[in-house]
Amino acid sequence: MSTQLDKKKLQAPQVTTRKLLEMKERHEKISVLTSYDYTLARILDNAGIDVILVGDSASNVFSGNETTLPITVEEMIYHTRAVVKGVQDAKGRAMIVVDMPFMSYQLSSEDALRNAGRIMKETGAHAVKVEGGKGSIKAVKRITDVGIPVMGHLGLTPQSIYKFGSYKVRAKSDREAQELIEDAKLLEEAGAFAIVFEKIPKGLAEEVTQSVTIPTIGIGAGNGCDGQVLVVHDMLGFNTDFHPRFVRKYANLDSIICTAVKNYIHDVRQGVFPNDTESY
Repeated sequence: MSTQLDKKKLQAPQVTTRKLLEMKERHEKISVLTSYDYTLARILDNAGIDVILVGDSASNVFSGNETTLPITVEEMIYHTRAVVKGVQDAKGRAMIVVDMPFMSYQLSSEDALRNAGRIMKETGAHAVKVEGGKGSIKAVKRITDVGIPVMGHLGLTPQSIYKFGSYKVRAKSDREAQELIEDAKLLEEAGAFAIVFEKIPKGLAEEVTQSVTIPTIGIGAGNGCDGQVLVVHDMLGFNTDFHPRFVRKYANLDSIICTAVKNYIHDVRQGVFPNDTESY
C-alpha cells in the first residue's frame, strides 16, 4: 500500500503560533478577520490576512440568531472545513483558529479536550479559541497539555451576554480591570498562545499587552494591542443596521450587492439577459 501523502495538506501554515510571537517581539501588527465559508476564506488568504477566525459569530451573521449561544460543535466543524479548503486552495498562508462554542468546554476539562480534539481532527484547523478567565483555565491547560494551541478571550465575552445583560464596555471599574489583568496572566501561564480583548478601555488593553509575553488581539480595545480582529461582514459593510464605534467599514457591500441584484432583475425582466454571446 502506498504511504505517499498529500504534501500540500501536510504543509504547515506560514503563520504559526511562533510566527505570531515573533511579530509581537518585532512590534509588527497582526491582522485577523472572521470567515465562515470557502469563498471568503480564499479571498482573505490571497489578500494576505495573518489569521482567520472561524467565529461563533456565524450564529449571528450566517444563521441570523440573536446571540452566539445556539451554534453547535457540529456547525462550527462544518464552517471550519469550508474555510480550511478555501485557505488550502489559496496561498495557504493564514493560520485558522476556531471558536469553541457555548457549552463545548464549560462542563469539564475532559469535555473541553474531547471537543477541541474533535474540532482539530475533523477540520484541519490550527488552533481553538476559548472565552473566559479563571473559570476556563482548567480547560485551557488541559487542551494545551496535549499540544492543541488555545487562544483566550477576555473583556466582553459574547457567550456570557445574558450574565452581563448588555454589550457595554467591560473592565471600566478598578475591580474588573484588576480581574482582567489577573486572568490574562493566568491564561498565559496555562499555555494560551494569544488573547483577544473585546470592548475594554484602550489604556487597560495597552497595559496588559505590555505585561504579557503572548500576543494580544483587540476588538474595540484600542490600537495598543498587538493586532486587531473584526467580523468580516461588519468591515465589508454587509449590515447597514450595525454601527458599533469599533468597526471601520472598508466597503459598502450591502449597497453594491443590492444594486447588482436590481440590475440583474431589470435585465431578466427586459429580456436582455442572456444575450447571444451569453448563450450556447
